Amino acid sequence: MKKGSLLFDPLRRKEVPDTPEERVRQWFIALLRDSAAVPVGLMMSEWALDYGEKRYRADIVVFDREARPIAVVECKRPEVKIDAAVIGQAMRYHIVLGVDFLFLTNGKNTYLYRRGGGTFRPVDHLPSYEEMLQCRR
Repeated sequence: MKKGSLLFDPLRRKEVPDTPEERVRQWFIALLRDSAAVPVGLMMSEWALDYGEKRYRADIVVFDREARPIAVVECKRPEVKIDAAVIGQAMRYHIVLGVDFLFLTNGKNTYLYRRGGGTFRPVDHLPSYEEMLQCRR
């Protein structure tokens, strides 16, 4: 990474600093768009939310067609392990947003979860946008 280099974030519609975590975020945005057919206009990055007295920013939030959150993606730098602390962070976002899907990634390891039966269970593939919407029907 060159000092001062930038990446274009299609969700924020602007250039942002090129950091290891940002590269992971941009990779996952492209994956959601290209492989899961999530419309770019129904994703937001750096979505602000409050939990208790603290303000957080979810890396990526996917919305249904009525602008209700259905998925949260937590992105970490490649050297950051996806552990209980990362899962706890994503669960806080779920408590606030009530999403059906949690996706956790550091670009090397990606974990996908779907809510069902009162808990989140691993899924073996990235669901398409239409699959995500099926949880709301």
